[in-house]
Amino acid sequence: MTPGARAAAAIEVLEDILRHHRPALRALADWGRMHRFAGSADRAAIGNIVLDALRRKNSLAWRMQQDTPRALVLAYLRFHAGHPLEEIERMGRERHGFGPLSPQERERLARPRPLDDAPPWVRGDYPEWLHPSLLRAFSTEAEVVSATQALATRAPLDIRANTLRTTREELAKALARHHPEPTPHSSWGLRFHEDGRGRLPKLTSELSFHRGEFEIQDEGSQVAALLCPAEAGMQVLDYCAGAGGKTLALAARMSGKGRILAHDAELSRLSPIVERLRRAGVEDMVELIAPHERERLRNLKGQMNVVLVDAPCSGSGTWRRKPDIKWRLREKTLKQRLGTQAQLLDEASEHVRPGGYLVYVTCSVLPEENVDQVRAFLDRASGFAAEDWRNHAALLNRLPQAPEDAPFLQLSPHLHGTDGFFIAILRKRP
Repeated sequence: MTPGARAAAAIEVLEDILRHHRPALRALADWGRMHRFAGSADRAAIGNIVLDALRRKNSLAWRMQQDTPRALVLAYLRFHAGHPLEEIERMGRERHGFGPLSPQERERLARPRPLDDAPPWVRGDYPEWLHPSLLRAFSTEAEVVSATQALATRAPLDIRANTLRTTREELAKALARHHPEPTPHSSWGLRFHEDGRGRLPKLTSELSFHRGEFEIQDEGSQVAALLCPAEAGMQVLDYCAGAGGKTLALAARMSGKGRILAHDAELSRLSPIVERLRRAGVEDMVELIAPHERERLRNLKGQMNVVLVDAPCSGSGTWRRKPDIKWRLREKTLKQRLGTQAQLLDEASEHVRPGGYLVYVTCSVLPEENVDQVRAFLDRASGFAAEDWRNHAALLNRLPQAPEDAPFLQLSPHLHGTDGFFIAILRKRP
């Protein structure tokens, strides 16, 4: 496909996403199935245009004074990909291109509306209604813009070495041709960056992946597992296990010794864990509790050394990877999430034994889902108290930057290079 045809395809996919409020990756996959002639390089290029346009939807629309899919893609080509105006005009005239530029489009591409005086939600590319929440999270407008601009960039690819199978150093040697670098905070992690064509390595094709030597996992998620006070021989409940990323990490943290129970409220989310457990070699220490097996959960009350609540949330910390979700998020949806999180904390806390730990994690940067949620729980549950996360950081390579008076850890890409993660460690009084 020509560059113009790729841009035209990106406009088509964006139209589908924005008009029908569809997840971006699903829309891209459907487009690929309906256009079999497009090769892998074409699909990757189209995906990059679509996702980058969504990452910067507000600022691109501001420059063009229009937020149509066509305006967003044209602005992406000019202001993000750096194509000269004459080259963009040539792309439009290519076979299967997006057509000629209008005089208005040509003018706005040549003389864009400056961003200097734009409001912070335009410069940071986030929904305007989230501004008060983000201002609470990051204190100043400048910090909000810095944080959200980082959330509007492409994310690298992080993997976690399965220390039950290999070491990080051995894994780095096995994957050396992809130029890995060690993650700064997690002692398990390796990081990979895009090549000159804007593509990340396909590590799931590697033999080391199929041998269970690593899992794809953002460093922030690895840090959450490393801070979780789960030691060898303990009983641990992963209450919202999903596909099992943190379950697997905890199994390695516990040196494969002990008992982990993995539960999720939705069977479809839990099902992929079965193959991952087998590949990682920890199927014998992990027991699965399906949504309909509530009686098994009730029998565990007051028995767990550690209960992890990796709560469903807005996903605001993952905007680098899923930029479409920030535009689909609504106040009503967030309010529903808050109710679910509070319920999960109350339910999960019943399974913690005296002296045990309740660990609350979200992939969010919104204080309503994070510090507010934890403080409200502590007001309800007088038997629990907050622990300083630094007291459990012995396995980290180095401490993430954080306010000294904050007992909870908030990670974000502009400070730590990770997705946005919140981690709170609460201890039940003996």
